[in-house]
Amino acid sequence: MTRLPEEVVGDAYTSTFAWETLESLVEVGNRMAGQEGEHEGAEVVADAFAEAGLREVEIDEFEIPGWWRGSSSLTLDDPHAREYEGDHEVIALPGIPAGVAAGEVVDVGYGTPEEFEAADLDGKIAMASSETPDDHDRWLHRMEKYVAAAEAGAEGFVFRNHVEGCLPPTGEVGYHNRPGPIPAVGVSKEVGARLARYCEDDEASATLSVDCRNEPATSRNVEAVVGPETGAEDDADPREVLVTAHVDAHDIAEGANDNGAGSALVAEVGRLLARIEDDLATRIRLVTFGSEEIGLWGAYHWADTHDLDSVKAVVNVDGAGASRNLGVGANQFDDLAAAFEDATDALDVPLSRHDTISPHGDQWAFVQEGVPAVMSYTESDGTGRGWGHTHADTLDKLDPRDLRAVAVTLAECVLEVADPHREVEQKSREEIRDSIDDGYVEELKRGGRWPYDEDPRADVGE
Repeated sequence: MTRLPEEVVGDAYTSTFAWETLESLVEVGNRMAGQEGEHEGAEVVADAFAEAGLREVEIDEFEIPGWWRGSSSLTLDDPHAREYEGDHEVIALPGIPAGVAAGEVVDVGYGTPEEFEAADLDGKIAMASSETPDDHDRWLHRMEKYVAAAEAGAEGFVFRNHVEGCLPPTGEVGYHNRPGPIPAVGVSKEVGARLARYCEDDEASATLSVDCRNEPATSRNVEAVVGPETGAEDDADPREVLVTAHVDAHDIAEGANDNGAGSALVAEVGRLLARIEDDLATRIRLVTFGSEEIGLWGAYHWADTHDLDSVKAVVNVDGAGASRNLGVGANQFDDLAAAFEDATDALDVPLSRHDTISPHGDQWAFVQEGVPAVMSYTESDGTGRGWGHTHADTLDKLDPRDLRAVAVTLAECVLEVADPHREVEQKSREEIRDSIDDGYVEELKRGGRWPYDEDPRADVGE
């Protein structure tokens, strides 16, 4: 039996609210962290929260290290002279310094640790694919590949997309060590394939040029609540459940799936729960974070400025618009995963699950402290980000029918998590620290995001 009343489910399947919210977000255009479009996106969410009937709607500003894109080019000198400077060919990766790098181009394949170890990169330009090999034990983030290139002495870094369509990928590489040490660009699969062929057949040399600026900026979180005052009822849980997403997106596209859809879904879940507010025994806080794409700054800011003992659990929504098949990254919080499984069983819909503790997504700011938190997403074909972080992350890739179905499933999951009789146990920081895979330990340290002073694996990533 579902927790959502039939009339609320019916409303969800006929409402245009979530889709219209998403349309408003993509019409903003550039929602890059710290820039005017991100501020406008926050206003769109605040208006949607108010329209949804949520209470205590507010916007919280905080400081971040901003980054603005200029022009970029990749000039191939040998074996054939070519210049790539169109946005469909080459774009800068956020978090880097402006600069010029010149030298031999070395293709390090997928950019695994073994491939970097085998390559001579001193004074050269390293090129790595955006793909992770199927037999690797975890996803390799572009930041790891970028830092590995810099540590090996490379003068520049080229990140080549594995998705065809003249779509160079963007994505933060500086993280909490902004700006990074060397200039870097993303190139399309087509440009990358040409460079890889030249590297294989001849000694390829190139000049990489990036114009950008790094300056302080402000970002915004938006939040609202639905449900009782905490502890107002005898059987109420004094803690809150957070339902979160990030409103920022990379400046080259609409950010429809990553993560306009997540922000629209948070607003829609809030709207559906507002219809049954009098029946809620636990308060639900809806939050959209700013600056996720450049290092989870909004989530860290929220976690640093609130009492985390007041948080029962966090349901983070990211990349949940490409289908209606829900997935959950449980971060080894079995109680939360069980709530998702019970909710999807009640709806008779599928659920995919993975349990690895992952530092990718706003939920990490809470997971690292032992607060139960999951990443909710939808399953899609292909590997990696697909259209994400490219010019092609646009509204036409999504379907309002999927958004409606996912909203129902998420709302049901949130109600399961919020049930005051459902136990969701926190973990200690030490339990989380000791459960993180060594590869992610290395990534967090390289990105300046390792939150633990002491670690039995202190030599990892040093």
